[in-house]
Amino acid sequence: MAGCGHRPLYGGSGESSSVVQQLSDVSIDEQKTRAGQIVRNELISAFGASGNSRYLLKMQVAEKTDSVSSVPNTTVDRFRYRLNVSYQLIDAGSGNEVAGGKTFSNAAYDTVQEPVADLQASENARERAARELAQDLRLRLSAFFANRES
Repeated sequence: MAGCGHRPLYGGSGESSSVVQQLSDVSIDEQKTRAGQIVRNELISAFGASGNSRYLLKMQVAEKTDSVSSVPNTTVDRFRYRLNVSYQLIDAGSGNEVAGGKTFSNAAYDTVQEPVADLQASENARERAARELAQDLRLRLSAFFANRES
């Protein structure tokens, strides 16, 4: 595939640092909400840590739950949990924003009017949405670093 100009996203090209190395050089800002903490923890696990913080990832995480439907004559209700994130990747040396954007994730869940089960369903939706969001952010930042190498 090298002959046609394609190269693996997470592979090194030899002349510059790989995307994986650059991801490990990103430190992630502390978060104030539980959803933000979950996203941050997922990113820390995905990025690894080199100890060299060349970049700082700042995130503003907002969460919202909407009622989608209610089944008449039953106790079943359907909800949609939504996570929205605005992010900025800051170059630690200059303090300038080098990348940024917005992304979101949705996760649906049902409640059955059983408090413990309903709470667990809600928490599971939050964790699923946060994992999906972290994967999207990792891919976006990986693409950014890969394009900088070109």
